Amino acid sequence: MNGLDIHGLRVAFGRNELLKGIDLTVAPGETLVLFGPSGCGKTVLLRAIAGLEPAARANVRIAGRDVSTLGPESRGLGMAFQNFALYPHMTARENIASPLQARNVTPADIETRVNEVAALLRITHVLGHSPKELSNGQKQRTALARALVGKPKVLLLDDPLRNVDAKLRYEMRLELPRLLRAAGAATIYVSQDYREAMGLADRVAILLDGHIAQLAPPEEIYDAPNSVKVARLFGDPPINLLPCRPVAGPRGVAVSAAGWQINLAVERGAAGRSCLLGIRPEAIALSQSEQPGAARAQLIATTPLHERLVVLLRAATGEEVVASVLGAVPPPGSAVWLMADTTHALLFDAESGARIPAVAQMVEHAA
Repeated sequence: MNGLDIHGLRVAFGRNELLKGIDLTVAPGETLVLFGPSGCGKTVLLRAIAGLEPAARANVRIAGRDVSTLGPESRGLGMAFQNFALYPHMTARENIASPLQARNVTPADIETRVNEVAALLRITHVLGHSPKELSNGQKQRTALARALVGKPKVLLLDDPLRNVDAKLRYEMRLELPRLLRAAGAATIYVSQDYREAMGLADRVAILLDGHIAQLAPPEEIYDAPNSVKVARLFGDPPINLLPCRPVAGPRGVAVSAAGWQINLAVERGAAGRSCLLGIRPEAIALSQSEQPGAARAQLIATTPLHERLVVLLRAATGEEVVASVLGAVPPPGSAVWLMADTTHALLFDAESGARIPAVAQMVEHAA
């Protein structure tokens, strides 16, 4: 393994074991987004990899070298933080150069490498400025340049876009994949924003309850989450989870929920179990007239979200359903019909939360 290899990483504070045996590998040039709710241990995991967490126990290998007992200065990695962590008494140039000076790199080489990374991040014009003279975007790029200047084998980025404005976050989501590919490091990028994870990651690692709950490409995490907990993390608005009890059918199991009758090609063992039917809000369309396979509902409220409208509805069977639609909708109180594209409908066991894999689905006429 020429990138990053972590085995059995554990972190405990007293009797509270926060990380319970994490195994991860990240290849050179790969960006792995570490995703999970606040407080789940994402930053602690990065600190453990960097050698900054005294409570950590793990086998850590970087470019095939065991660095488990080495200090952070000897591990050959770069790190950038969400609060930038720039030295206030140094210029941007001096901040970027500081890791190279600590390694006794020659002044000429420092000058060359600082200028190269500054050009890559488009901050050459502010190298002489102190941090207080920089915008948040320039601070973020300076911190990233400092992490990259040493050409590290491993790059650890702790939610670096969290404290910049929405416009810059959008721009940097477009730009970061190019920068990270150019760096060629094995990168772990911490985020709490699922859109950021979808846009930046080659793979996503979901951290929940001290374990990696799922590790997969972002499209797979979104389309085939392996549990209810993972499904709820990805999506805005969140996925609809409708109680149901499937019955055996000619093509797997038949599910009745919110007035829809849906056939799912899943194992027949799901029949008779208490389950949850998962349908993404963007998979639901509204009509003011009855349509084949549609379910009757009442429109309760709407709210804009980006270019779409989020619509809260109450099905005739009593369940609340959220849809995310383009275009105008009728006023609250109106009767509507809900059509669901169930190509990617999901079925979960209600007790365990585990997803029951579905091969194909079909909507039939509503009851």
